[in-house]
Amino acid sequence: MQVLVTALLLLQTAAAPVFNSSRAWDDLRQLVSIGPRPAGSAAIERSRTYIKDQLKTAGLTAVEQAWDDQTPLGRVHMINLRATLPGDSKNRLIIAGHYDTKLFREFPFVGASDGGSSAAFLLELARALKGRHNAVTIELLFLDGEEAVVDWQGTDNTYGSRHYVEEARKDGSIASIAGMILVDMIGDRDLQIRPDQNSTAWMTNAIWDAARRRGLGEYFVRTPTTIEDDHLPFLSAGIPSVDIIDLDYPAWHTRQDDLDHVSARSLQVVGDTILAALPTIESRLR
Repeated sequence: MQVLVTALLLLQTAAAPVFNSSRAWDDLRQLVSIGPRPAGSAAIERSRTYIKDQLKTAGLTAVEQAWDDQTPLGRVHMINLRATLPGDSKNRLIIAGHYDTKLFREFPFVGASDGGSSAAFLLELARALKGRHNAVTIELLFLDGEEAVVDWQGTDNTYGSRHYVEEARKDGSIASIAGMILVDMIGDRDLQIRPDQNSTAWMTNAIWDAARRRGLGEYFVRTPTTIEDDHLPFLSAGIPSVDIIDLDYPAWHTRQDDLDHVSARSLQVVGDTILAALPTIESRLR
């Protein structure tokens, strides 16, 4: 009996991953220290190296998806990165965020929340989920080219997510994508995440309910908004998707989007909420 109890306790421990915002903050600090990281730049290549190294340390292999895309400033080389955590079901839940920063020539834009927070979040989520028993296959997807090269209109945006979905359609792998969670701009010190009306309702409800259960409802408010982001190509392909974003961020696309305007606490809030919502989401996707 004692052996059985011990085994059950070990199983429960393995099934309860912990998000460590101190490690996520260190990742964020390292990425911001690289400086501006627009798509196609030498700096974003250094970001990729950092991301791949951290994933390797966590016991995961980063797979590159590289292509050249046409932008208003000519062709730009872009690379999505993905790492896979096996699950009981081959159905995949993609948890994604972008790691590029918008190109500004007027000032150095280091994108602490806008680009940095999502990449740092995914790295810590990789560590948290590595030892978890996953009900579905989880793919962590670091998207390049979310930002507009010039202005957010037409196809000058979401290059990485659009390319990913296009390629998944071509090779048939889209059939195994059961759902997608997008995180973007989650570092705001005054975190206020509103439900996006473009997102899939049941996924939104699962996450907002998880926040309430964890006592974090003050950060996941109920006032709706409508967001254009990397989840739209997945939604267009019929994949249930949700965007977790705080666009009500005074430092958005300014030189003030730096470490002084973001918070490890905000990363912790989102990490705790996503981990709490995962079982409910997996039960719908497996």
